[in-house]
Amino acid sequence: MPAHRPGSPRPRHLFLTGALIAVCALIPITPASAAEPPDATATATTTAPATTSAPATPATPARGTARMGMGVVAHDGQGGLPTGTRAAQTEGVDVASYQGNVSWTTLWNSGVRWSYNKASEGTYYTNPYFSQQYTGSYGVGMIRGAYHFATPDTTSGATQANYFVDHGGGWSADGRTLPGTLDIEWNPYGDSCYGKSASGMVSWIRDFLNQYKARTGRSAVIYTSTSWWSQCTGNYAGFSANPLWVARYASTAGTLPAGWSSYTMWQYTSSGPTVGDHDKFNGALDRVQALARG
Repeated sequence: MPAHRPGSPRPRHLFLTGALIAVCALIPITPASAAEPPDATATATTTAPATTSAPATPATPARGTARMGMGVVAHDGQGGLPTGTRAAQTEGVDVASYQGNVSWTTLWNSGVRWSYNKASEGTYYTNPYFSQQYTGSYGVGMIRGAYHFATPDTTSGATQANYFVDHGGGWSADGRTLPGTLDIEWNPYGDSCYGKSASGMVSWIRDFLNQYKARTGRSAVIYTSTSWWSQCTGNYAGFSANPLWVARYASTAGTLPAGWSSYTMWQYTSSGPTVGDHDKFNGALDRVQALARG
């Protein structure tokens, strides 16, 4: 039997050591910097799982931004332009602050002969462009008037009529100033009928009209749409002594609110040239002048 010398490795130990070295040589060594980024936020290709968001809810507009016809398309749609078969309909426009400084000369040269300009809303807002719009239209020769966007959920009709008259909605017997208009329509800030019953709405409107006439001696024009009037006043027929300005974006003015057999003015589009909101007066220019004179 061979003798084992001290300090010499056994043959079996030599075999195991060699095998271990061979296996380690086959395993790749990954540098620490490549194995894991030092800062997880620096990995540009990392993305969050895809999610499905709910449809955005239209934001409620800021108080003061309402204007004539703001809800017409949403509630009544639009379908064409006037057929042009009437013998005499005088072209007009209505403007508000979102249109800024209006090019009145351009409108005059296009055939526009009358205008209404937003003066006030509720008892909290006056149009910062009112002077340019109201005096500018007058300066080029137009017959002009002012309108008030009603908010029956904020203050009484009489209070708002006073606010309107005190902030540009008055009338003068100069032959070129139209009576003020009560813009009563879909509520852009909440409940369509401003939280009022049909009888409550009729009372509010009557309150406004009576106070406006007491202050100016004129019957205010009523601007509305037939659908709103039917829903929010119960299609009340008792204000036919006031001139009607109906809103309908179609080839005809359609069915009118109860009590009126004809309209005085018709807002027929919100996408006209130069200024979007265009209107027809039901008659030749002399009828516009007659309304201004009273």
